[in-house]
Amino acid sequence: MVTKTWRPHPLRTSLLEILQRKGAMTDADLYNMVKESQEIGFAALNTELLRLEVQGLIRVTALTRGKRRVELVEREKGRT
Repeated sequence: MVTKTWRPHPLRTSLLEILQRKGAMTDADLYNMVKESQEIGFAALNTELLRLEVQGLIRVTALTRGKRRVELVEREKGRT
């Protein structure tokens, strides 16, 4: 039986905070930064990146084969 534990800091929040502080970066660099504070796999990172991209919070673009650039989407002033 696999038991899941709650993370003290949600992965979504960690990703957004890192991107806000550091700016755009590769998915590998982002994974390494998140891995320092949380035990996650690369598949979990990809799932969360997809969710954030669908919600319009981040943009993921292909750089080279196997590398992607992750950046926050700029929000217009006055929009919530």
